[in-house]
Amino acid sequence: MGFGGSPVSVAPEPFVFFQRSFPSANMVLIKGDRPVLVDSGFGGDIAETRHILRQSGFPAESVTLIVNTHFHCDHAGGNSFFQSEYGTPIAAHRWEAGLVNRRDPEACTAEWLAQPMEPYTVTRHLSDGDRVEAGGVSLEVIETPGHTLGHISLYSHEDRVLIGGDLFHSDDVAWLNPFREGVGGASRAIESLDRLAGLKIAWAASGHGEATTDAKSAIEAARARYEKWLEEPERAVWHACKRIFAYALMLEDGMEEDEIYAYLRAAPWLRDFAIHAFGEAEPNDFVSPLIAEMLRSNAAEWRERKLIALSPYNPPPLGWPEGPVKPKGW
Repeated sequence: MGFGGSPVSVAPEPFVFFQRSFPSANMVLIKGDRPVLVDSGFGGDIAETRHILRQSGFPAESVTLIVNTHFHCDHAGGNSFFQSEYGTPIAAHRWEAGLVNRRDPEACTAEWLAQPMEPYTVTRHLSDGDRVEAGGVSLEVIETPGHTLGHISLYSHEDRVLIGGDLFHSDDVAWLNPFREGVGGASRAIESLDRLAGLKIAWAASGHGEATTDAKSAIEAARARYEKWLEEPERAVWHACKRIFAYALMLEDGMEEDEIYAYLRAAPWLRDFAIHAFGEAEPNDFVSPLIAEMLRSNAAEWRERKLIALSPYNPPPLGWPEGPVKPKGW
């Protein structure tokens, strides 16, 4: 089986950028005598994660610390394997760390999103201004809420390198979750972008898509998008619903119509958006419009009676996961 996610050569030393397909997020490895990995990918992609790290010359067992930009399963899903197999310490923002370590139902938003997340424990709680040392590289922790309240970015002043998680991408922005992160998500994201705009950035990696040497333009584009959402909130709602549903389709490697209705009827995120954002008295009434919008926007298409997400992805392997995937079962 072949694996993707090869390092992009433009990443300055000692950074190695792994651009990954869904359901994983991108990863950044900081090489040195104490290798640090920023984000660990999706749990079902752990074979690929191990492969690309080994190819880089720094196998999984050599990683001395994993830093999560935030706790969604595409960024933190590999934590469980690293910690159970190698005892790898995990660092994350203190607010998200607290939820994870208490096994709170809201941890990783896994229950609300209906996404699988295997258990782990955060061993280092991070706050704004903290430093992460990675074998000669010093990374400043910058609180950049918006996508999640505990979202962080990492910045090397000496290298002028930014690792920005899901705050902005080279060609997109993160979806917003008013029901778990608060209604001020777009405003917080704009403030976070403004803060990063003041940094000198020569190279930036985000959680999805390509790295960029023009962070200024990407930040400006993301800011304009979020400001548009403040004026037209329904755009943000559609963006979120399509992103979450597309991800669900990837995890199932497509769904037939009866499976779609069964999944959406049971999904907490669908109920909240349908009732509170679109004013549907009955959430089931939102299912058909959502499918129609997925097709119209080319987010998905029907293939042999299955609705398939059109973004490139790797379906989870058969038999995964083997253990509990919701915080209440950890």
